[in-house]
Amino acid sequence: MKVMFLDESGDHSLSAIDPQYPMFVLGGIIVTKEYAEGQLADAVRRFKVDLFGREDLILHTSDIARNRNGFERMKEPAFRGKFYSKLNELMSSLDYQVVACAIRKDAHLEKYGIGALDPYMLSLEILVERFCFEISGKGDSGVIIAEKRNPTLDHELDLSWLDLKIRGTDYLQAAEIERRITGLTTRNKKDNIAGLQLADLVVSPIGRFVLGKQEHEDFKIIESKFRRDAKGNYKGAGLVILPKK
Repeated sequence: MKVMFLDESGDHSLSAIDPQYPMFVLGGIIVTKEYAEGQLADAVRRFKVDLFGREDLILHTSDIARNRNGFERMKEPAFRGKFYSKLNELMSSLDYQVVACAIRKDAHLEKYGIGALDPYMLSLEILVERFCFEISGKGDSGVIIAEKRNPTLDHELDLSWLDLKIRGTDYLQAAEIERRITGLTTRNKKDNIAGLQLADLVVSPIGRFVLGKQEHEDFKIIESKFRRDAKGNYKGAGLVILPKK
């Protein structure tokens, strides 16, 4: 059994586009269920205890950047440097595949106008396809765990997932999706799920990369973890950037 943990960076709305970050990224990691509940969870727990003396902290990019919700020590330059060094070591040492769909909302809206699809739903379809391609062997199956947002958006997600199981995609029949993926559930950040926290940590660096901003060590690690095709290419297989040029 494989698990795809999903999180997002940026707002999926096309009616309000931030010129400083006109991006929406839906992405995350693929791991086996056994690894997610064992080695991955243990490694993330040790990381928190070693640095903060507690394991109930939630690794959340915005909290880390803003020195809040348990990350107040990030204001200290020495501690901040140590934190990112240890975090990069953690992300590099873990065994996972990264998958993501990054959409430049301004270009997406300009290209498709009123016909532009909702970035979240478009990204979900693409990632469901990649996850199904990854679950290729007979008897293999997978489950998707996405970050819980709010009741309205979670209901829309449920409807989109149901729609995918009914109509399929351009590349996968509905029956194939339903056979390979047993379900999609949403979980809250406060549930302290290591896989969701790792998914949170990978999406923002991907957004920065697509925007052409300066790359940091975290993206180099993420780049090495992207799902790849038979030729070793990750663009299209692990990272889909829309709209296509």
